[in-house]
Order: sequence, then structure tokens, then C-alpha cells
Amino acid sequence: MADKKLRVFKLREKSIDDLNKELEKHKDELAALRINKVAGGNAAKLAKIRVNRKAIAKYLTVVHQKRRNDIRGQLKNARRLPLDLRPKLTRAIRQRLTKFERRQKTTRDLKREQNFPLRKYALRA
Repeated sequence: MADKKLRVFKLREKSIDDLNKELEKHKDELAALRINKVAGGNAAKLAKIRVNRKAIAKYLTVVHQKRRNDIRGQLKNARRLPLDLRPKLTRAIRQRLTKFERRQKTTRDLKREQNFPLRKYALRA
């Protein structure tokens, strides 16, 4: 493939199909480079293995981000999001009660409030 540096912002402009085609090219080239390595290739070819692996990672990252954004757009008004699209936060924050659940009162509390309302005292000024 090209020897110039791969720029991710340019990858984001391409469609997922184009990205997948170029990704396959990079994978084929990586396979050829690995075969060359076993056959005893020169140092320049061996150095390209690392560059190729990084390029594959960049392509996969952009494809994954695009797919996630598409799914997020489709599920924009859905009641629940898939787990991998929800915010990570911390375990404690994810497991704590919602505002609605915190406001809920038991029947015993409701009866107690109804039967024993707060007393109002008249204070002298």
C-alpha cells in the first residue's frame, strides 16, 4: 500500500463498503509480508508489518465507530439502549436507584404520613 502516513480523519469521510475493501487489501498485504518474513525477507519489508497492523487497527476502529453511530441514530428514541451503547460510568453509579425509585414510598410510609401529619406550631415573635 502507500508509504505515506494513514490519516484517520480522511477515513471517516469514506463509506463502510470502501473501508472494508481497503481493509481487505491491508490484510492481504499483511499476509504476504508475514510469508516474506518466514522466507527471510529484508528489514524494510519486516518494518512494514508493524505499519500494516496499525493501519488495519485504524480501519477497524473507524468501521466500528461508524456502525455504532448508525445504530445509535436508529435507536435514538428507543426506551432502552444496548449495553455497549450505554455510558460506562462506574459500577456504583450504574446500580444506584433512579430518581423515580428514590421518590417511591412504601404503603406503611404513606399511611403514617396520612394519619400523623406534621404538626404546626404558632411561635411568638
